[in-house]
Amino acid sequence: MKFYEKMQTLRKEKGLSQEELAEMLQVSRQSVSKWESGQTFPETDKLVTLSEIFGVTVDSLLKDVEPQADRENNVSAPYWSTRGRVYEFKSEAEMFGMPLVHIHIGFGAKKAKGVIAIGNLATGLISIGLLSTGLISFGLLSLGLISAGILSLGLLISTGTIALGGLAIGAVSIGIVSIGAVSIGMYSLGAAAIATRVAVGDHAYAPIAVGRVVSGVTEFIDTSADRNFSTINAAEVRAAITTQYPDTWNWVVGLMTWFLG
Repeated sequence: MKFYEKMQTLRKEKGLSQEELAEMLQVSRQSVSKWESGQTFPETDKLVTLSEIFGVTVDSLLKDVEPQADRENNVSAPYWSTRGRVYEFKSEAEMFGMPLVHIHIGFGAKKAKGVIAIGNLATGLISIGLLSTGLISFGLLSLGLISAGILSLGLLISTGTIALGGLAIGAVSIGIVSIGAVSIGMYSLGAAAIATRVAVGDHAYAPIAVGRVVSGVTEFIDTSADRNFSTINAAEVRAAITTQYPDTWNWVVGLMTWFLG
C-alpha cells in the first residue's frame, strides 16, 4: 500500500476531514489533498505528527507495507493535538452521532462540535466558547435554550452583560421577564425599567409602574427616604397585576413584588 493510500485510509478511520487534519498539522487543506493524491510528500516533522495522530509507526507509513500500530503511542486513542498554538481533543465515545467531548482551542476559527463542546466556535448540547451555540451555552457570544455570556441570547434563560431571552438577567436585559440595570420587557425590574405590562425600578415606565420616578396608567410611587420601596404596599401591587393581567404567572407576580413594603 502506497503512502498516499494509507494516509487517506487512516484519516477516514479516525473520522477526520481533510480540513480537520490540516488544522492539527497547521498546514492548508490543499496540502493534505496533495499528499493524499500522491502529488507531494509531507516533510519529516509532519510525518512524525501523522504517525502520532494515526497511532502507527513512522516506518510503516514510509514503507510499502500495511500500517503497523505503535503500541507506545498514546496520542491517537482518543487523539490529542497540541501542536504549536492549537490544542484539540476528541473523544472516541459518541452520542447522537457526535463525539461525547470535543475540545478545540487556539488562534483562529477553531471549531468544536460535540455533546460537550469547548472551543473558539463551539456547538453542542453543552457548549463553552468565544462563540457558542447549544442547549446550554456559555461564551463571549452565546446562543442557547439557557445561555450566559457577554452578549447572551437564551430562548429560556439568558444572563450576561447584554442579555436577551425569555428570562433575561444582565446589565442591559431584554426579555419577557427582564432584570437589569436597564431592563426592557413585558415585565421589567431594574434601575431603569420599561415594560409593556409591569415595570419596577427607580425609573419605571409601564401601564403598571412601580418606582420613585414613574409613568403609567396605574402608578405606585416610592417616597421612602432610604429608597427601599417600604412605602409601597406589595399586596396592592399584586392585586393590580392580577386584576389587570390575570394570565400572569404567580412566580412573575412574586418576583415583581417580593422586595416591596
